[in-house]
Parts: sequence; C-alpha cells; structure tokens
Amino acid sequence: MIALDTNILARFYVDDPDDPQAAKQRPIAHRILSESPQVFVPLTVILELEWVLRAFYGFAAADFVRVIKHLLGLPNVSVEQWSRISDALTWHAEGLDFADALHLLASSHCTEFISFDDRRFARRAKRLGVTPAVVVPSN
Repeated sequence: MIALDTNILARFYVDDPDDPQAAKQRPIAHRILSESPQVFVPLTVILELEWVLRAFYGFAAADFVRVIKHLLGLPNVSVEQWSRISDALTWHAEGLDFADALHLLASSHCTEFISFDDRRFARRAKRLGVTPAVVVPSN
C-alpha cells in the first residue's frame, strides 16, 4: 500500500493550466490513483487538502465536499478515519469550517469545546445542535 501527500490529490482534482509544473504532474497523479492497487490517505492530508483547495484554488465548501465524496468512493482508496471525515463533511456542508468540524468530532467524548474569540463557530455549532457545545470564555 502506498500513502499519498496533499499535492498528489490536489494535482488529481485540480486542472491548473497556468502552472507548467501542474501540467506535468497531473497525468502522474491520475496514473497513481488509477493504477495503484491500494492507496492510503491520512486524515491530516484531507485537512490540508481542504485548506489548499479553499485558500489557493478558491473552492467553495460544496466543491470540496464533492471532491472528498469522490475520493471516499474510489475502491482502491483507504482514508484514515473515513467515518469521521464523512461526518465532518456533513457539518461543513451545513456551514461549519471543515477543521472545526473535525475538532468537534474528535472531542465528542467531551462536554465542551472551548475556543477564544470564535463566536461565529460557537453560533454555527449551536444552530446545528452539534456536540460538544462550543464555548467562548468571557473575560
């Protein structure tokens, strides 16, 4: 089994005609994903991929969700903690930041998730009724 880095997945999913390096690497990424019998993708790569697609390529949340659902559906791909990622995708599609959704899901055994100055996160989590509750401590 081989493991993939974020840049392999980014090249697989993004056609960047303005980048000559991407033009060379995209066919290789396609070959790796289509011809490798077993591929492993770490959770941290998924988290980084969301950032790259959103911040660098301007992907909307719905576009990222489609990318990851496609990846999760590939028969030769195994994604670390895929059920947690799948749940985070649902919350992300409903308005939570993807990383925040992963943080909350990893903290599901806790009673509260405390964050400074992230009132938007707390409001969205409350609106969605997710647990644990997001608490912003006051001074």
